[in-house]
Amino acid sequence: MASDVIVENHGTIFLFEPTSQAAKEWIAENVSDDAQYFAGKLAVEHRYASDLADGMRRDGLTLE
Repeated sequence: MASDVIVENHGTIFLFEPTSQAAKEWIAENVSDDAQYFAGKLAVEHRYASDLADGMRRDGLTLE
């Protein structure tokens, strides 16, 4: 089974790549409209990455 989101750790920035429609919808509903994206991936400061991942998991998304 494929993950809904692929997470890349780049030190101070984490990239969250939604790979399913459910993940895209979750991000649209739960992430601010002024969020930053890089190459189609949600760019998140390291201090927020854990909370974001926890919220995604809590709502049933799988992360890789």
